[in-house]
Amino acid sequence: MLAYIIRRVAQSALVLLIVGLVAFAMFRFVGDPIDNMLGQERTAEDIERLRAQLGLDQPFVVQYYRFLENAVQGNFGVSYRQGRPVIDILMERAPATLELAAVSGILAIIFGIALGVFTAIKRNGIAANLIMSGSLIGVSLPTFLIGILLIYLFSVELGWLPSFGRGEVVDLGGWSTGFLTVSGLKALILPSITLGLYQMTLIMRLVRSEMLEVLRQDYIRFARARGLRDRAVHFRHALKNTMVPVITVIGLQVGAIIAFAIITETVFQWPGVGLLFINAIQFVDIPVMAAYLMLISVMFVGINLIVDILYFFIDPRLRVDRKGGH
Repeated sequence: MLAYIIRRVAQSALVLLIVGLVAFAMFRFVGDPIDNMLGQERTAEDIERLRAQLGLDQPFVVQYYRFLENAVQGNFGVSYRQGRPVIDILMERAPATLELAAVSGILAIIFGIALGVFTAIKRNGIAANLIMSGSLIGVSLPTFLIGILLIYLFSVELGWLPSFGRGEVVDLGGWSTGFLTVSGLKALILPSITLGLYQMTLIMRLVRSEMLEVLRQDYIRFARARGLRDRAVHFRHALKNTMVPVITVIGLQVGAIIAFAIITETVFQWPGVGLLFINAIQFVDIPVMAAYLMLISVMFVGINLIVDILYFFIDPRLRVDRKGGH
């Protein structure tokens, strides 16, 4: 078990290094930040002085090494646009993104599993067929279009929910939350539905497919032959085995929710790190862009690492293979 964890941690570290290298290399082609930081009256001396001050006159390898060295210590440099430490800016924006991702993920997991089980058990019912037909909307429509449609319906036409912003927030020791205010909760509804709808439909269809496959297995027939009730067969035996492959997909989708929040935050002008990244691209704020991509990569890799370890405990076949030397 320990060797398995060490190997997965080493693989995760290698992935982070490669992602950091690719991201840092891409930033060389998005523009020169000096153009946005100096006015029209700049001189060649001003350009060279600022370039040396920011370390942009160093070779690419040196810049990348310094970036990794500082990133490990939690230092992502100073924003070219705001002139403030990047880590402070990210900490101000992180609560908005994490709360949005948490609510979206919880909704996607709960409703995805529940609807998946329901449509599998009642696969020939009218309600199940309507749910499966409606799920095509979440799978086929792009996220930004879903957000626009929800804004038009619930904000413009009905006027029930706000169309942008986070509402009122409460500061709890450096963590700003909208869970404690009415306007904050109302502002969270549309973005969370928009962000979690695709993941919910994906999880639902996967759970349904796996559930139908499990219900055809011989041990399910044997359980029915023993006289077990449908509730025990469905939830004690079938659902437990259905969740083994689903857990991996859920882990990936939770990471995708955090990464793809950038689109939802742009549509709803949600003050999170995704919107910060979009603004950083416009101003060629390389430290902010690099920090954002590295943090997203760490979250993705960390979630996948946790899922792999959980998968090892949940699926007994992996433990048997390890013991058997396969």
